[in-house]
Amino acid sequence: MPLIIMCGLPASGKTRRSRELQDYFESRGKLVHVLSENRAVPKAGFHKNDHFLDSQKEKLIRSDLKSEVLRLLDKTSVIILDAGNYIKGYRYELFCATKAARSTQCCVFCGIQKEQAWGFNLQRNGEETAESEGMENASIQDNSNIPYIKDTFEGLCMRFEEPHSNCRWDNPLFVSFPEDKLDFDNIFAALFESKPLPPNQSTQNPPLSSTNYLFELDRLTQEIVRDILSARKVGILGPITVNQSQTLVDIPTNVNAIQLNRLRRQFLNYTKLHQTTTGSLEKAPQVFVQFLNANC
Repeated sequence: MPLIIMCGLPASGKTRRSRELQDYFESRGKLVHVLSENRAVPKAGFHKNDHFLDSQKEKLIRSDLKSEVLRLLDKTSVIILDAGNYIKGYRYELFCATKAARSTQCCVFCGIQKEQAWGFNLQRNGEETAESEGMENASIQDNSNIPYIKDTFEGLCMRFEEPHSNCRWDNPLFVSFPEDKLDFDNIFAALFESKPLPPNQSTQNPPLSSTNYLFELDRLTQEIVRDILSARKVGILGPITVNQSQTLVDIPTNVNAIQLNRLRRQFLNYTKLHQTTTGSLEKAPQVFVQFLNANC
């Protein structure tokens, strides 16, 4: 599921842009999930301004929103995260989550002058609105019409870390000012016509293997080393064929048993960390023979 991260100063128009993006993607036949900070705060029982003045409450809301993003990430629809997202480390965490899910993402930055944002904030009527969501038509609270107090507004502006396109977790970045029209086509292309970034190896689950995989691999490599040493004892000096491998082993005559067993242990240690490279147990002898040929 592609992820759109909204970012901007308080009262910069993030919620309005989120609704525009929702309407656009739904018109393109996409299922859209909007995760809004304006809904998460009253749902947690917090007041808008008190929440932003308490770091623990703010951290809790960020964790809730991130958990919802991780729960919904797939490849079938669009997630719009309507929040300030002013911490670049938090945006980086979301970036890593989309990579692990092999999905795409973009960042929409609602650019605005601080004075203009404060003016928009003063135009809010100070009332919470109730919206219906889901099949049961259950009403939920939305505090987007509640204005920020001066201390909260100034604190959020001071802590805001502006996104930059040269940061991989903010790229692709789309900047939109209040008088601009969103670049819908390029946003759609960034999400649905580009390849997702490859996930980090640290975020991938290791492949499943049988419980006796390493035991059997140790036995097979011992047999291959034994075949090589036996061939040398009877005077076979050229390339030889070993058990379960179609590749000939061409080991120099000056390589002794100690060196071969050292290489065997290196191969076993490598296999523990990179089972996807060695493949299944049936292919392991072939890979081990290639390893010996390359290192002797």
